[in-house]
Amino acid sequence: MRTDIFARLDREPEPPKIEIPRMSRTRKALFGGTLAFYLAIVVAVLVSSTLVILDWKVMLFRPYQQWPELHPFLDYFVVLGQRGPTAVMIAAWLGWRSWRQHTLRPLLALGTALLLLNVTVGAVKLGLGRLGPHYATQIGSAELFAGGDIFPSGHTANAVVTWGILAYLATTPQARRYLSVMSAVVALGVGATTVYLGTHWLSDVLLGWAAGLLILLGLPLFEPLIGRAELAVFAVRERWRARRRTTPSTPVASGGPRPAPVPQEASALGDEPPCEPIGAGHGGHAGVGRTTGTVAGTGQLTQPRPHAVRSERTPVTPAGSRRPGRSRPMTGG
Repeated sequence: MRTDIFARLDREPEPPKIEIPRMSRTRKALFGGTLAFYLAIVVAVLVSSTLVILDWKVMLFRPYQQWPELHPFLDYFVVLGQRGPTAVMIAAWLGWRSWRQHTLRPLLALGTALLLLNVTVGAVKLGLGRLGPHYATQIGSAELFAGGDIFPSGHTANAVVTWGILAYLATTPQARRYLSVMSAVVALGVGATTVYLGTHWLSDVLLGWAAGLLILLGLPLFEPLIGRAELAVFAVRERWRARRRTTPSTPVASGGPRPAPVPQEASALGDEPPCEPIGAGHGGHAGVGRTTGTVAGTGQLTQPRPHAVRSERTPVTPAGSRRPGRSRPMTGG
């Protein structure tokens, strides 16, 4: 057994037994508390409460002007919340895990989480239509139903889901703890960065955190659907493999015999293979051999006859040849 670090790159011989998260009492309590927090943020923004005033105070403080030296670094750090780059990175990692563990569950779980994120967050964004801080028109207003699409923060919710799915799919408790801390730090940092850059209100970030956490907490409800989808994909793959194994390499008529192989000599001549030339004593002409010789009684040289195929031979009957024999050359007067 290999003990070095590269042994982890080998494919496991059998699919491991992965414990699928369930909707336990703790998870249900966290889901209910997060949902209540989500609704409270939405109501507070709708009624233009103290939260909206806090949004304006933070925006007018302009953090990007207070600490300009952080701007270059945070411009790159906020990319960890963009859906395109993060989805590609996480999908590559989970794709390798799927190949190594003989299962499609990691990729299907990521696809389900991203689909829920697009549907839920996108619907609220378009429904409330809130404008961002850079496009605000009236101080103290919630800027709702004005054609915007920043409430909740998509960067923040995407950071919670894409990095949190690693902790959700962890196979050991220790890995789950480490990945949970890492994903929480990244999600909090991305949300705070959007407030620093002035692209989101503080309430946008709070609602984005809640939206992403709701998706992760409610993902076990979709595990039966993920399992059925995985079985369906594997069934299609097995049918395709079986069809490839049963397909013959050369088409043969139903019930008919397979064609016999043809020798190369016969296929080149388009006829049967050439036979030996007719020699003396086998119904041929007397005095003709396979090589240059003399005609009996004359001493004249004759040229060798080329090999003849069966179709060029003179038909021979028991009584002799049908053609008149060649007369010997006459010598003397």
